[in-house]
Amino acid sequence: MTQTVLLGDICSKVTSGGTPSTKHYEYYNGNISWLRTQEVNFSNIYSTEKTITEAGLKSSSAKLIPKNSVIIAMYGATAGKSAINKIPLTTNQACCNLIIDHTKADYRYIYYYLVNSYEKLLGAATGAAQQNLGTKQIAGMTIELPGLDEQKKIVGILNSLDEKIELNHKMNETLEQMGQALFRHYFVDNVEAEGWGKINLGQKIHPKRGKSLTSKNMKVGTIPVVSGGLQPAGLHSDANTIAPVITVSASGANAGFVALWGDKIWSADSTFIDKTISDNIYFYYIFLKINQDKIYGMQTGAAQPHIYPSHLELLEIPNTPDDIIFEFNSKITAIFEMIEKNKKEIQTLTTLRDTLLPRLISGKIKI
Repeated sequence: MTQTVLLGDICSKVTSGGTPSTKHYEYYNGNISWLRTQEVNFSNIYSTEKTITEAGLKSSSAKLIPKNSVIIAMYGATAGKSAINKIPLTTNQACCNLIIDHTKADYRYIYYYLVNSYEKLLGAATGAAQQNLGTKQIAGMTIELPGLDEQKKIVGILNSLDEKIELNHKMNETLEQMGQALFRHYFVDNVEAEGWGKINLGQKIHPKRGKSLTSKNMKVGTIPVVSGGLQPAGLHSDANTIAPVITVSASGANAGFVALWGDKIWSADSTFIDKTISDNIYFYYIFLKINQDKIYGMQTGAAQPHIYPSHLELLEIPNTPDDIIFEFNSKITAIFEMIEKNKKEIQTLTTLRDTLLPRLISGKIKI
């Protein structure tokens, strides 16, 4: 039987976190995971980008949150988004941490309910300069809660899809690490590589900027529009690249991020590599990914970071004989074909999950 309840009433605790003073270096880089809101993005959290020490925990309002809690970002770019922490952790003050009472609700069901309520949460946020939610506001949110057995049935369907999506992501990470290991075997650890010398990347390839595409001029289609973000900015009816294609984000917070696309794209606010390298594209992609941190270090501009093609052209690359590059590329192609297959399956499963989610949560589909 479905009941209308307050979100706070099915929690043993609802709390925000805290930030240790950055003036004290001894408060950071400890063994306690510390989550920031930019890491809350509809996913399971297994690690955090930053950690704090016991001293940092005791000196701040940060609190240890048990694993399998539900976390909601209260303000910032990810306001209204949620996540599940699969490890005990602490959070900053912009996270609302819901420690679910497991006798009343399945934490995964609450997570999916909140994912489905993202627009509602975002609409409830207040503030002109920055959208804000509060812990009391979230705790006072009403939800429609079926019985525990029904919750678990719904979770079983959605979670099985998410587990497969997550498995494919992890498999792709492993495959790409294998590709990087093979690259190092051929071009870094190979004793013959010492005799090849180094040349600038610009002597091999000539990165070119994409073409701007406004939302007004975007025609509905299936072609990803790749801009400065980590995810496509939309779908268009036309492409301005070949496939596969490498992009490097040109501007914004992710300036310098290197990505590989298995299908044609519209490259907007990105740098894309010209079509003359299509035969050995995986060689250049892995070279750029191995140098990802160095590329980030080339950013210019304080308010708005930028990366320019001339920066990439200055990177030093082994002056490898063409036949060696060809041999490497032929061996590694199978790895990237498998990665692309997994990506397509991720897209299919994600679409299925996103279709089922609102119908299961609303009760339109009965199990």
